[in-house]
Parts: sequence; C-alpha cells; structure tokens
Amino acid sequence: MKYFNTENLKGDVFGGITAGIVALPLALAFGIQAFGGIDHPAAASMGALAGLVGATMLGFFASIFGGTHSQISGPTGPMTVITASLVSATWTASSGNFSAVIISMALAGMFCGLFQVLFGVIRIGKYVRYIPYPVLSGFMSGIGVIIILQQIYPLMGLKSPVMVVDMLMHLPEQVANANLTALMLGLGTIALIYLFPLLTRRIPSTLVALILMTVVSLFCSIDAALTIGQIPAGLPQPFFLREELNLEGIDWLVLINASVVPGLTLAGLGSIDTLLTSIVADNITKTKHDSNRELIGQGIGNAITGLFCGIGGAGATMRTVVNVKAGGRTQLSGVVHSLLLLTILLGLGSVVQYVPLAVLAGILITVGWGIIDFRGFRDLRRIPKADAFVLMVVFLMTVFVDLLTAVGIGMVIACVLFMKRAGDLAEAQYSSQSLDDFDKEQPWEDEGDLTQELKQRVYVQRLGGPIFFGSITGFQRVMHDVPDGVETVIIRMRRVSFMDQSGAYAMETAIKDLQARGIRVLMTIIQPQPDYIMHQMHLIPTVVPEEHTFATFADCVAFLKK
Repeated sequence: MKYFNTENLKGDVFGGITAGIVALPLALAFGIQAFGGIDHPAAASMGALAGLVGATMLGFFASIFGGTHSQISGPTGPMTVITASLVSATWTASSGNFSAVIISMALAGMFCGLFQVLFGVIRIGKYVRYIPYPVLSGFMSGIGVIIILQQIYPLMGLKSPVMVVDMLMHLPEQVANANLTALMLGLGTIALIYLFPLLTRRIPSTLVALILMTVVSLFCSIDAALTIGQIPAGLPQPFFLREELNLEGIDWLVLINASVVPGLTLAGLGSIDTLLTSIVADNITKTKHDSNRELIGQGIGNAITGLFCGIGGAGATMRTVVNVKAGGRTQLSGVVHSLLLLTILLGLGSVVQYVPLAVLAGILITVGWGIIDFRGFRDLRRIPKADAFVLMVVFLMTVFVDLLTAVGIGMVIACVLFMKRAGDLAEAQYSSQSLDDFDKEQPWEDEGDLTQELKQRVYVQRLGGPIFFGSITGFQRVMHDVPDGVETVIIRMRRVSFMDQSGAYAMETAIKDLQARGIRVLMTIIQPQPDYIMHQMHLIPTVVPEEHTFATFADCVAFLKK
C-alpha cells in the first residue's frame, strides 16, 4: 500500500489541513464530554487535553498502519459515550480519585487497541457486514440522543447528571438555574453551525462558531469555571510518567479488571464505526480498503492513545469525507491532519483555555443530531414489523440501559426473527411444488427473445436469491458489474424471494447509481414480499416507475421493442 502519491501531494496536504481544522473543535468537545460526569476542577482542562491527544495519536498511527487510504481517525460520539460511562463509574468507585479515573481510561484504551489488533489478526473484519441495518440504526440514534441529553446541562452552564434517567427527571427544575450568558453562547454556536454554510462551505462552520463565540464570550465576563481552563502544554507523556497523577495507593488489579470489558466494548464499537467509514471512503474514492489491516492500524493507534491518556476513537465519517472532498487520497493526509493537531497541542494551550463549555456543548448537540438516523424512524411504518421492532428495542436499550447490551440483544432478536421469516418462506415454497404463481416465464434461456440490436444496448442482471443484511455485499458487487455504454438494465427478480430493510436500501442505492450514469432500469417478475417492501418504501414508483416493472420477461422485451 502506497503511503503517499507525489502526483497528489498538494491534495493530501490540503485535505489533511482541512480535516485537522474540522477535528480541532470536535476533539476538544469530545474530550470534555468524556469527563463531564465528574466533579473535579481539572476535569474540563484534562478532558480537552485527552481529546486533543486522542485525535493526534490515533489519527497518526491509524493512518500509518491502517488499510484505508484516505481515512481520518479520532474521537467519535459513540466511543466517547462509552469512555464517559467508564470515567463516571471509576470516579464513583474510587471515591473521587482523579488519578484512578485517568489510569482506568488509559487502560481501557490500551485494551481496546489490543482487542482490535486481535480482531485484525483473526480476520474478523469481514463479519461487520452481517450487522443488520435496524441494529445499527437504533444504536446510532440512541448514541445521538445520549450526546444531546448530556450536553443540555452544559449548554445552560450547569453540571450534567451521569444517568440518562436523572438528566430527564431533573431537567425541568434545573431550567430555572440556567446561566443565560452560557445559554446564549451555546444557542449562538448551534445557529452559526447550521447557518454559516449558507454563506460558504469552504470554511468549516464548527471552527467559525468556536472562534467567533469564544471571542464574544470575552466581552461577556463569563465565569472562568464555565470555560475549559488552562491545559498542560508540551509533548504528551505516558500515564506512568505524568507528574500530576498520584500512583501511590492505586489498586492496579481492580482498575485492570474494571477496564477490560469497557476496552472490549470500545474495540467492538470502534471496529464497526471504522469499517463503515472505510466503506464510505471507498464509495467516494472508488478504492477498496483492507478491513483486517485497518483494524490492526486502529488497534495500534488506540493502544498508543491509551498509553498517553488520550480518548479512544475510530474512523470518523465526517472528517474523512471532508478530507476526501478537499483532495486527500492517501495516508499522508491523515498524517498531516495529526501534525496540525500536534502543533495546536504544543502551542495553543493558553488560547484554548478561554473556550466556553457551552460553546463546545452546542457543537456536540449538532454532532448528536447528525448521528440520529431520522430516515430509519421515518420508515418505521413502511419497513417489516420485525425490523421496526429491532430498531426500537436497540434504540431504547442504548439510551436507557447499556450500549453493549443493546447491540447484543438487537443482534439476537434480528437473527431469530430473520430465521423465522426465512423458514416461513422456505416452507411456503416447498409446499408449492411448481410455484405456479411465480413461474410466469420460461427458464432463463428465454432471453433469446432479445434481438441482436437490443443486446447491444441492454444488459440483463440476474439476481439469484434473497437480498438481506447478510447478502447485500454480494448484491452490491454484481450490481457494480454493469458495464458502461448500456442504455437499459433489466433486473430479473424471479429468484429474489425475500428482501429486508437493508436489502431495500441497497437496491435503492444501486438503482440510483445506475440512473445517475444515465441508465434506465427495468424490473421483471417481482415476487410478493419484495414487491410489498419496495412499494412500502416508495422505491416503486418513486425510484422505479410502475410502467418499468413487468410480470414476464416477454412483456419487458415487448416494451423495449416499442
């Protein structure tokens, strides 16, 4: 794998700088969120430092050792939520020992890295595609809601409770105690992030909001306790060399035992988040990542990040897209992004101290809003009831119970329901020997009806089985095989007996990609269940008109001859 390309050197440098600028406010915000549940005077400053260290270290080493050319890694919302839970739990268990909190976070990050390296070595990356869309949708939406709830209190200049239930229960009574200056700064930040892109998208709106609202706060005499505070300057040090940490009296066995499960949780979630981002990068750049190498690279990065007391992270979708659109195409862009953050870490600690916590809360609220899968919720009444049930169970358990439990139970329910549906379909087919309702055309050899003239401009795509969360990778592969130069693609649906939400979205994406290439899409013999799903999801007639679907292949050929 090439680490840089001299022909794209300018694009990689500019992409890395742009991604670094976008990453700065997010690194600060995620770091402070991770320490938001503890009551310590240094929580904000140490959190900001941990966020910057995480973005710098992970971004650098994941780029060097990873398997995705243009990926930008750093702290992300889902990973930070898990870290925040660990930090709060350790703070409580250690009776307010701040050193124990830092060490437990460091150990969890190192365990996360070791587990990810193991995942890559045993080649587990390919199994990520078997996670159903409803599980991912419910999980990510739950994460988004948690982030928003956690930041409502800092937005008002208040300390946030740790538990989601407490956040909701105490919110009405705490509104009266809101700091109006902090609230106006936070709301102004949110407004700027959404409105500034209307003027220009060349400058990241989060950075504009961070700088502008921080300058405004200097004229508002905001309480110093509501700002980040001074963060330590200089190169990051391993946790066992940091002078501010008191290692005496630390029960290492207890901390290690308490960090293993969070480390495994971080590794699992970070791997999923990263590989999904890798797919996004592939789709934009038309490249192909090495999933197992990417996991090893992420593992090395997270292990070193933990060693230096940084916030663990993963491949960051928004920063990766920004990098690619700005010209980044190789690992060099990720290295440049990290070097920029390192420069900021070394030289701007005295400036960062004035950033209000309410401004960072406003940034994170927009991040949480962006994570919520509103499309999944809008389609709840259209998708199969089993998919809707899984999505809502995972969503509610993510918000009110536990992230790892939510994903585990969601996977179990999804698998059980899928097996039931697949069994029902198989039983129905076996009980109908000739399949008279579906077998309306001759075997596939009837494509001889196509004239030589039609064959030159028509491509027949034969689908051989169900399209569901476990088969969409193969489906996407065959759909990408459609050659250039054809005018029409006929998708033969006779053997597609089942389609779930993941399959419907994959089908929609594939058809829109073909249409974007100027190719007309026709479909023949759509069986009842896929036909129902595609109508419920408005794939038919919104994406494929009714007049472009046919009961037999002969009808389709007759349509083409008109």
